[in-house]
Amino acid sequence: MKPQSLLFTIYGEYVRHHGGEIWVGSLTRLMGEFGMSEQAVRVAISRIVSQGWLKARKIGNRSYYSMTPRGKKRLDEAGARIYKQTSAEWNGKWCIATYNIPEKKRAIRDQLRKELSWMGFGMLANSTWISPHDLAERVKEIAESYNISDHVEIFTSEYMGIGTDKQLVEKCWNLDEINDAYRKFIRQYQPQYEKLREQIIRNQEISDSKCFVEKTELVHEYRKFLFIDPSLPDELLPDFWVGREADQLFRDYYSLLDPGAVRFFLSVFETAPNKK
Repeated sequence: MKPQSLLFTIYGEYVRHHGGEIWVGSLTRLMGEFGMSEQAVRVAISRIVSQGWLKARKIGNRSYYSMTPRGKKRLDEAGARIYKQTSAEWNGKWCIATYNIPEKKRAIRDQLRKELSWMGFGMLANSTWISPHDLAERVKEIAESYNISDHVEIFTSEYMGIGTDKQLVEKCWNLDEINDAYRKFIRQYQPQYEKLREQIIRNQEISDSKCFVEKTELVHEYRKFLFIDPSLPDELLPDFWVGREADQLFRDYYSLLDPGAVRFFLSVFETAPNKK
């Protein structure tokens, strides 16, 4: 795991549920469980601060870090998708985002594409992206944040083409590739889950630190699906969708690891003394 990515996982999974701010020494200790040095942790923090995701607060000779409003929004969005509940019936509407951004703003255009992809949009054609979810307001927020509102258009529409909605999905997302990624996840974590469940049945002692490491790695790995799986409604998924099995495995394994992982985190966690 890369230090910057691990930091996001720790903030999203633990820190944001316990006041949102943490002493850098606690972060160093927590990330040390994954073999990361203090120097590597501090470099990663510095980079995330410079990117606008994290902010620092100094009290005496101690530094405390919390997510910026932008960072909190990203963590909330990620959490909602990772721990998604059963989706409601799809209304048949597509959210369509198009843009015409000048070449002189190419860097911003590239960043917009990354944002759209992360939200679950699929590219239908150059500069035209679609999603079965109502993400119009979120796209507006992103366009405003990059000062490109004049170059972005958003529509909501039904597909009236020659094919079907499922065929439209096939043009925008490689579902076979996503299914294969879920199979790989299951092959990797099913044996670990079965082993842990057996240990619990036999009342074997499992250290809290081990639970913390395994749960964090589990979430970290599962979080990668945010970048490739658009969370399509059931109506648009293929008949055989491995994502359902992978999601159940994630939830079952997570529930076994969570109590010990949280206990370990709290044993290391320190926030500012005047933080309410």
